[in-house]
Amino acid sequence: MGLFGGFNKAKKENLDKGLAKTKESVFQKMTRAVVGKTRVDDDVLDSLEEVLITSDVGVDTTLRIIERIEERVAKDKYVGTGELNVILREEIAALLAENEEDIEGDFEFPVDKKPYVIMVVGVNGVGKTTTIGKLAHKFKASGKKVILGAADTFRAAAIEQLEIWANRVDVPLVKQKMGSDPASVAYDTLASAKTKDADVVIIDTAGRLHNKVNLMNELTKVKKVMQKVVPDAPHEIMLVLDGSTGQNAFEQAKQFTKATEVTSLAITKLDGTAKGGVVIGVSDQLKVPVKYIGIGEGIDDLQVFNRKEFVDSLFG
Repeated sequence: MGLFGGFNKAKKENLDKGLAKTKESVFQKMTRAVVGKTRVDDDVLDSLEEVLITSDVGVDTTLRIIERIEERVAKDKYVGTGELNVILREEIAALLAENEEDIEGDFEFPVDKKPYVIMVVGVNGVGKTTTIGKLAHKFKASGKKVILGAADTFRAAAIEQLEIWANRVDVPLVKQKMGSDPASVAYDTLASAKTKDADVVIIDTAGRLHNKVNLMNELTKVKKVMQKVVPDAPHEIMLVLDGSTGQNAFEQAKQFTKATEVTSLAITKLDGTAKGGVVIGVSDQLKVPVKYIGIGEGIDDLQVFNRKEFVDSLFG
């Protein structure tokens, strides 16, 4: 089994609950789109296009999905509206598969990467610190030795919040005072991780986008300094996005991918919003895999992203 275990019934129920607002919104819009129709025709596809765009899937991704469905309809000659949900689930899952590892909910570290270093980026307020804390909890629960690094030294609150999570999860935290060099914190964290034979290191970084050049320079410096301790670090650069902001999350993602190489995504706060469709659009447009989703405030409400279960919860 993988790090977090298989996708079980309880996880699926939590996912269904977390996506309930988005599903309700999509279901109502879909019902209106096919009312009075028995077959999928141009009018239904036009309505479906509107449903997806207003569900924050995004224009470009929506057009790709519609093209896929048009091809299915043309090939099958006759497609009833009752089949539309099934086709929609299949085509969106296939679209997501282009950017996802073919793993059913499990993630393993490469055996030759120890410590495995994750650098976390994202603007303030998206749930970055909470995601780090929950991730540390998941890793520790699986038997991994975890160390956190508070390299967001721009705000005192960022260091304090991460320290609260480190204490809650009971994992070591490496920190310095506010205003310290983030690269110095990252260096100390990795040095400590090697001394303590840690399996995983999670480095928090400053969450500001006011100047992409400064951000790029800072993150580049952090990476270079880390590589003095662990030559191929970081092994993963995770961008945390707030799913409840819909298309604003997509804009943030575009800005961050211009500033640094993002290799994975964590999308938070999906439980309190009807904008869950943004997960589909962000993954498709950025060609970066969604690795985790946040579907609640509880410590266990961070799930490994499973595209099939996600699409099933959304359109099932």
